[in-house]
Amino acid sequence: MVKGNIFNIQKFSIHDGPGIRTTVFLKGCPLQCLWCSNPESQLEKVQILYDEQKCVHCLNCVNSCPQKAIENKNNHIHIHFNKCVGCLQCVHNCYQQALSHEGEYKDVDEVVRVCLQDQDFYEESDGGVTISGGEGMSQPVFVKALITELKKHNIHVAIETTGYIQSDIFQELAPLFDLLLFDVKHYDSEKHFQGTAVHNKLILSNLKWAIQNQINVLPRIPVIPDFNDSLTDAEGIANLFLNMGIQKVQLLPFHQFGERKYEMLNRDYLYKNKKAFHPEDLEDYQKVFLEKGIHCYF
Repeated sequence: MVKGNIFNIQKFSIHDGPGIRTTVFLKGCPLQCLWCSNPESQLEKVQILYDEQKCVHCLNCVNSCPQKAIENKNNHIHIHFNKCVGCLQCVHNCYQQALSHEGEYKDVDEVVRVCLQDQDFYEESDGGVTISGGEGMSQPVFVKALITELKKHNIHVAIETTGYIQSDIFQELAPLFDLLLFDVKHYDSEKHFQGTAVHNKLILSNLKWAIQNQINVLPRIPVIPDFNDSLTDAEGIANLFLNMGIQKVQLLPFHQFGERKYEMLNRDYLYKNKKAFHPEDLEDYQKVFLEKGIHCYF
């Protein structure tokens, strides 16, 4: 049975597509967005998180790790993810539960069983299942098998995608979904690289292909401070959409929901002191799209 590395299955989601949904979060993402709200999703393998506030420095984790992937540096537990194989011995030996893990391999049937528990809610609300991440298409064999099983139960299936996927894989998977929630982060390739560590040529190529092949696509813009939040940025993205024939877009205001996760991954959060955006902060940004005839909403 095909298995995928899942780090969360969230029920009663109302922001990941139409209606009430179950969102399946897959690990692995080719982008390294500086503001990422799910940093635990970026690494495809199982990942250990460390909560220093719970730690009593008993060093059971250091002593129990067969890979020597954990060390005590200046009275702080440091995990070398390049050495960690996800055996979870450190987690099991942490009596204070200062260590936890993100990512668990589940087979398709197991995930489908969880999703089917709320089938009545999907039918009443025109909802369904959304595959998210990370990047859902980064585990293409698992995703295709999961969609196939969900479709046997007539469930609406959407995906939240970065679009940064090898073209042949994208063109195989994209038509299987009822909806692509497609992130567009910048129109300028160099600026896109500065914020995400990848250029946007492949992303825009896949977006254009999806539009041309009449796949149901909802482009979404995560509006990020000092990255794509200027009116010039809005103008550039709006013109890009007009050239592609895109007539609607959803704005996703920046938030800081992922800040605590960076601490537990021993990573710096570069947006720590940035204020969250609210719809009222982006009215002029929204107006740029509306004035060009693009339906723009939050």
